Amino acid sequence: MSKKKKEKIIPKYTVGPIETHCHLDYLKGQELIDTLEKCQEYGVDQIVTIAVSPNNLSKVRELTKNNIVFGTQGIHPHEAKEITPDTYEEIKANISHEKIVAVGEIGLDYYYEFSDPKIQKEAFEKQLQIAVDSDMPVVIHTREADEDTKAILKNFSKTLKRKGVIHSFTSSKELAEFCLSEGFNIGFNGIVTFKNAQNVRDVLDIVPLEKLLLETDSPYLTPVPFRGRENAPFYLPCVADYIAKHKDIDAQELIEIANKNAKELFYKLT
Repeated sequence: MSKKKKEKIIPKYTVGPIETHCHLDYLKGQELIDTLEKCQEYGVDQIVTIAVSPNNLSKVRELTKNNIVFGTQGIHPHEAKEITPDTYEEIKANISHEKIVAVGEIGLDYYYEFSDPKIQKEAFEKQLQIAVDSDMPVVIHTREADEDTKAILKNFSKTLKRKGVIHSFTSSKELAEFCLSEGFNIGFNGIVTFKNAQNVRDVLDIVPLEKLLLETDSPYLTPVPFRGRENAPFYLPCVADYIAKHKDIDAQELIEIANKNAKELFYKLT
């Protein structure tokens, strides 16, 4: 007799998790309105969609016209080579918008080096300064750039009052410890559920609940048990459920703590 396959289920909670990092304009699996309706079905009724390039700054602002969607303004290190002086001016001009919650996604990525490291560092520093000047938090991407990330953040940490989040954390425990000591949050997504991501779970072990944020980084990094499908914010309860079990805490309690963290960091969230 063949074993019956276990049904794949997205958990539902009384209060759903806040999606702190996704890319709604990159989703292709279904219409946006259908995605947002499904998010609300699973209690994911506050979503932060992230800007990454000069070409999608305005797209993100347009998406925030949806009631449950908030956004950021910033340039990913992959796209640093595409930045012009007008790009920085656009970020500055729109960062005060009532539904723009952070400067990001900014940082360093030496794994791919789609942009020269020197250009990445300049872009990172200039956008950190925008956050300082506008009193906004930051959303940071860092990959295989631990030392430079640490050095740059050291230079800005005292003046960056609202700090930010190191999203989709896959770096070393040493960098995590440094970021936590400087007051930054750490974001976890579907990677934490992957069989070969013990390094991420090791970092999860040292992150206190009051510094933890939940995200999907969709359409990428779909969590177990939905690997193979395009990721979307409505899968966020799966991430919350996994982390709660790993942390040995009630999932609803974890979600409420993570939501409180999100609202404290991204103070424009309702």
